[in-house]
Amino acid sequence: MTLRLKIHLIVGALMLGFLAAVLSLELRSTRAAVQEEVVAAHRVALQLLNRIAWAYAAQGTPALRGYLQGLGRVRAHDILLFDRHGGELYRSPPSPYKSGREAPAWFRALVEPPPMVQSITFPDGRLELRADASRSVLDAWDSLAGLAAGALGALLLANALVYALVGRTVRPFARIVQALEALQAGRFDQPLPALPGREAHAIGQAYNRMLEQLRDHLETERRAARAEAQLADSRALTRWIDQHVEAERRLIARELHDELGQSVTAMRSLALGIAQRMQARDAASAAAAQTIADEASRLYDAMHGIIPRLTPLVLDHFGLVDALGDLASRTRRAHPDLQLQLHTDLGAQPIDAETTLALYRAAQEGLTNALRHGEATQVQIELRALDRSVELRVTDNGRGPPAEPRSTRGHHGLAWLGERAGSLGGRLQLEAVAPHGARLQLTLPLRPTPPTTAPAPQPAASLPPQPGDATR
Repeated sequence: MTLRLKIHLIVGALMLGFLAAVLSLELRSTRAAVQEEVVAAHRVALQLLNRIAWAYAAQGTPALRGYLQGLGRVRAHDILLFDRHGGELYRSPPSPYKSGREAPAWFRALVEPPPMVQSITFPDGRLELRADASRSVLDAWDSLAGLAAGALGALLLANALVYALVGRTVRPFARIVQALEALQAGRFDQPLPALPGREAHAIGQAYNRMLEQLRDHLETERRAARAEAQLADSRALTRWIDQHVEAERRLIARELHDELGQSVTAMRSLALGIAQRMQARDAASAAAAQTIADEASRLYDAMHGIIPRLTPLVLDHFGLVDALGDLASRTRRAHPDLQLQLHTDLGAQPIDAETTLALYRAAQEGLTNALRHGEATQVQIELRALDRSVELRVTDNGRGPPAEPRSTRGHHGLAWLGERAGSLGGRLQLEAVAPHGARLQLTLPLRPTPPTTAPAPQPAASLPPQPGDATR
């Protein structure tokens, strides 16, 4: 149902209600008027007949009958004359006023007064006076019907006028509905013109403002979607590069560990053997051989210092907890004055390779920042498994994080860790701790690990003999 029709029906209902109220009041007034008229006429007729009838009745019933025939009808009354036995001697003629017409029965029932009958009894007969309100009721019906017809015509005219005016008034709303349907269909290039009427004009202006804001929001969402897609592509590329870099690091570390390590160990062993054999024959040659052996030892130590920085081979073979333990041991040896504590609580929770490597790199980065930038003397590393995630914390008592949290100058490792955490669905936080120090916290979700079979022992996995274990 349209707004125009609703308003028209409401106005029509109000007009009908008003007309019904007017007709009801008019009906009550008509009923009172008819009753008053009939009662007054009945009183006059009764007084007239009561005085004159006795005078004629003294002369006999025929004289009274002759008088009544000459009198005819008295103001909407029927006059009947009966003899002493009840036989009808006379009845007044019917009223010629609006002869042959009667008001509807339901209308007569509403406005007609109750029957009024008066009798005058004589020695030889009886005179009966009956009120007849049919003509008064018919007059009232004609008057009320004319009023109702006029009111109905006025009502129809008013409704037609209201319908036309309402249609003109609500015409701008149809334009608004069309604009909303166009907006629903995804067309944002159809603003509303200036609409007539204060309310329609205000709605049109509000619609145009909303349309402009929607355009801005859509453009912002498009830019955000493009930026998010670019970010997702960048993260995917970063993750791919990171995986390949780690693979290259692992390959280089294995080559250093397996090939160069064995070669350096063999060189040292040969040099020590030459030094022992030439010590009694040629002291200079023995000293040169010993120098070669010492340089091979230093090269071996330097190489084994580089390997953990390239990739933690112990991580591949013994797991994250042992790799963190190895990292803590090497850090304590390199920094004897450092108080380093390691707490791990992973339980039986399996962790996939990417998450394991990210946690280990975070521990490395946290230790490096604490020692290099924070000049810390105490460091605590905590690793624990939560319900659906794993958390690593590196807390130190150093100088704390930089004052400007957005500054990345000199902290590219943290930016790289943050990007790696985002690509794995986690988060990286760096915050200050009281009274001084910093806390690096990495939280990563636990992902299902694919079933793997235990790898067969590889010769490359065994550690080469230490320089002190060479054959003398």
